[in-house]
Amino acid sequence: MTNEEHKLSPRSREGVLSAIGVGFFFVLAGTIFIMTPHLYDSFVTFFRNFDIVQVPNTQLSFFAPTTPDVHTTVYTAALQFGIVWSLFQIAFLMLRVAAHSPLAKKAETLSNMIFWIGTSYLVYAMLNEATTVVIWFAFWSEILMLLGLSLVARGIVLAAYRIRH
Repeated sequence: MTNEEHKLSPRSREGVLSAIGVGFFFVLAGTIFIMTPHLYDSFVTFFRNFDIVQVPNTQLSFFAPTTPDVHTTVYTAALQFGIVWSLFQIAFLMLRVAAHSPLAKKAETLSNMIFWIGTSYLVYAMLNEATTVVIWFAFWSEILMLLGLSLVARGIVLAAYRIRH
């Protein structure tokens, strides 16, 4: 067989990359559950602690943990996931570039990378034993802003490419 016969089609190549991404996600999630003592019980406790609480400085009420400061095991697991997933997104972007993935896929991965690096930082900076209901809602507001920033970055990459071509 020649080298040409061994090459994957672009569609097959993207399928392989998708399988790598999904597989890594499951390996990472499983590893964090195995490596974090009592994580399952901590998640159960975390979600049982949710109730409808008043959003500070508003007339609105929404679901939130009533004592957000006691869930450090969950926050630590989220931080670990975010850091490793961020590093994976960086490596995955390089893999997409090397595999000549379509620009839309590279822009999507860049957007994911920005989101997960930012999310990791926000979890590190805001979710800990000092977390209050005010901080909890501020965290989620900042996550929404970060989501918007990552989508703007994706749009800029796609628009810049279209303008150049």
